[in-house]
Amino acid sequence: MPDPVPDPTDTPRTRTAEEETARATEALTATATQLRERGQAAGGTAAEVLDALAMMAEDPSLATDVQQRIEKGATAEFAIFAAMDAFRELLAGMGGYLGERAGDLGDVARRAIARLQGLPAPGVPESEHPFILVARDLAPADTATLDLDHVLALVTTEGGPTSHTAILAREKGITAIVGALQAAELNDGDLVLVDAENGTIELDPPQERIDLAVQRTATLQAIRAASSGPGHLADGHAVPLLANIGSPESAREAAARGAEGVGLFRTEVLFLGAEKAPSVEEQAATYREVFANFPRQKVVVRVLDAGADKPLAFLTDAGEENPALGRRGLRALAAHEEVLRDQLTALAQAAEGGEAEVQVMAPMVSTAQEARYFRDLAHELGIRVAGVMVEVPSCAIMADHVVPNADFVSIGTNDLTQYVFAADRLLGSVAGFQNPWHPAVLRLIQQVGVAGAEHGVPVGICGEAAADPLLAVVLVGLGATTLSMSSTSIADVRAEIAQYTLDEARALAAIAVAADSAEAARDAVAAAADELDPVEAP
Repeated sequence: MPDPVPDPTDTPRTRTAEEETARATEALTATATQLRERGQAAGGTAAEVLDALAMMAEDPSLATDVQQRIEKGATAEFAIFAAMDAFRELLAGMGGYLGERAGDLGDVARRAIARLQGLPAPGVPESEHPFILVARDLAPADTATLDLDHVLALVTTEGGPTSHTAILAREKGITAIVGALQAAELNDGDLVLVDAENGTIELDPPQERIDLAVQRTATLQAIRAASSGPGHLADGHAVPLLANIGSPESAREAAARGAEGVGLFRTEVLFLGAEKAPSVEEQAATYREVFANFPRQKVVVRVLDAGADKPLAFLTDAGEENPALGRRGLRALAAHEEVLRDQLTALAQAAEGGEAEVQVMAPMVSTAQEARYFRDLAHELGIRVAGVMVEVPSCAIMADHVVPNADFVSIGTNDLTQYVFAADRLLGSVAGFQNPWHPAVLRLIQQVGVAGAEHGVPVGICGEAAADPLLAVVLVGLGATTLSMSSTSIADVRAEIAQYTLDEARALAAIAVAADSAEAARDAVAAAADELDPVEAP
């Protein structure tokens, strides 16, 4: 999909600095407004994603950078382009949640520049006929508002499974494959079969393959429609299916979709772009709004997961050469304990008197000592159940020591996979490594599952791996006691896990960890599952 807005060049300006600054301010403000309007129209996770981008467009530090560049002679167009690029590099360097948002800033800049130049905003081409959309990548604002009557599937050559494109596509129920480099060879008019479940793109498939895919889709839809209630295996073994959320709006949507609670409440949106941390009262008000959607259900809150970036200067230190491996997550919070204490206090206040079963967890825990520090501090401040996230390989390897120092553990498969392979999950060039099916990742999950069972500590999965129905079965076989995912994936996962007993899930898990690659693990499990699963793969 071609980009209609070319990058501006650094040409001499003809307007005064005041005029250019006014143009830039208007363009960024209008872009923020448009992003919020799109988000409100789309709802769900899209609303919080686009609101976060709007906040970045309005960030005071960005405005200052733009103004300084204009005062040095840049046009509004080039000042926005250069300032946003610098902002993007800053976020990409710090990693984590905000690092993942770096790639989205290019779209914000292009929309503002298009407005300055009187051009249409970049977007998806229109078509009178249904089509498969193939693009280098797709901006969150476009993914969130795709016309599902015309867009049958989405394929991108860049991005990874944790990009906003992938997350929003899953939430909207779009058949999507991201990071498919071979898709660059496709041309308009090609007949393509997109199998998102197996991650394959087949050019000019024979009619029998098409017929089988249509049949399988109909069968899966029937199974999904018949699936309801709490998650469980075929033998009745309970597997609560929880939702990943980031705002009160996505909490309401998750509850409406039948989530049995929340396995990951990301609190970062509350802090984005802030010059100082929100007050205890401000935080508590938002938390109460979320908790009210889940009476007598579990809500697991992740405390602020951030790193070294300018919008969170009140928390993190500037000047780290590699902040993705520096003070981020619990490390950053421990270095500025007042921020952590305020958030834990706000969470305890919000939980008090409510009906939700509030649990709190720390991100990026590396050692048993860090786990014990967080649990003890959380208990001191009124949090009854405090756990840790397993995202760093050392935490999984030392699970037999970490787990006894936590009330529960939750495995973040996105970051765990990234750190296992030393492959930045934001880079399309290494997207092939971002596959939680790899036995290297599964063996670490297995270690945590074994430690949890031995010590009687619950083990949850809150990475997007849980949204893969067949992988969800394997994760349960590895010892996961709960699964948390985008709320739109719950029905598919519920239907899939209900077809297997716990013994069968464990047998499939054993097959997966014995393989030598992600592809071999998935293929071997799929083949074994075909003998048990009434739904045949295309």
